[in-house]
Amino acid sequence: MTIEEKTKLEERIVDVLKTVYDPEIPVNIWDLGMIYKIDVKDDATVDIDMTFTAPSCPAADFILEDVRTKVDSVEGIKGTNVNLVFEPAWDQSMMTEEARVELGFE
Repeated sequence: MTIEEKTKLEERIVDVLKTVYDPEIPVNIWDLGMIYKIDVKDDATVDIDMTFTAPSCPAADFILEDVRTKVDSVEGIKGTNVNLVFEPAWDQSMMTEEARVELGFE
């Protein structure tokens, strides 16, 4: 797989990640800064490192499955591995400007 093909897949993955929400927060997980890494492999599988705004997130299982299902649905992706990480710890500085405005932080 070429770098250009990987880049296009990553762009489509980001598009679907912008449709994943924590049910308690009206901003998608991408804009919240909860996705730390997207690694598209040559075999069209994807490794994603993500976190939650709090380690004890009650919707964790739902969100993880939503990420996996939606990324798997991207044309050209053969499988998705979602790794839940807590390093570095998430904080508000990881949010996009749009997310900070939406949540009233700016």
